[in-house]
Amino acid sequence: MPTQELTSFQLRKREIREQAHANRKEQPDKDAISAIIVEKFLELPEYETADTVMFYVDVRTEVKTRDFLSVALLHGKKVVVPFCRPDGHLELFWLQNMNELSVGMYKILEPKAELRGLPEKKVEPEDLDLVMVPGVAFDRNGARMGHGFGYYDKLLEHTRATTPLVALAFECQLFEEIPTADHDIFMDKIITEAAIYQGRGRSESI
Repeated sequence: MPTQELTSFQLRKREIREQAHANRKEQPDKDAISAIIVEKFLELPEYETADTVMFYVDVRTEVKTRDFLSVALLHGKKVVVPFCRPDGHLELFWLQNMNELSVGMYKILEPKAELRGLPEKKVEPEDLDLVMVPGVAFDRNGARMGHGFGYYDKLLEHTRATTPLVALAFECQLFEEIPTADHDIFMDKIITEAAIYQGRGRSESI
C-alpha cells in the first residue's frame, strides 16, 4: 500500500474514532437506551440456543451491560467475561456470581485477581457459542472499529468460525463506511436502539 494511501487510511480511521467517541459521550439516556439494546440481545435466537455466552463488561461510555450480567446468570447459561492480561491479550473468565467481580485498574469492573488463575475458571475462545462485542464505531455491513489495540481482534481470531459475533452500539456510533484491512473481522449482527443490522460476518470477510 503506498505511503500516501496508508496515511489517508489512518487519518480516516482516526477521524471516525474521534467522532464516534464524541457521539457516544453526548448520547443522552445511556442507561435506558442500553437496556433496550441489551434486551434485544437477550431475545436473539442465537442467545436462546447458546450454552456458553461471552458478555463484555462496559467501560466509560459504552453500551452498559453490567446490570444484565446478573440477569444472564439466571438463564442457565455459562456466562463468560473477558479481562486484559499485561501482554495485551484478553483472557476469558467463567462468571458464576457477581461477587467474583471487583473494580480494578482504570475503574474497570473485572474478575478478582485471586480468581483469575483458577483452572476451573478459565474458558477457551473455542468454547464460546455466542460473543457480545463492544466497539467504538461500526457500519451497517458489520465492519468494526475498536480502540486500535487489537485486543478483540486477537480474541475473535480464535473463536469457532460458526460462533455468532454480535456487537452492541448506540445508533450514533454507526457510520456510512468503516475503513477495513485484510485482518479485520466483520460482525454477524449489530444491535442498536433502532434496529438489528445483519452484518456480513466472517464467512465473507475480506
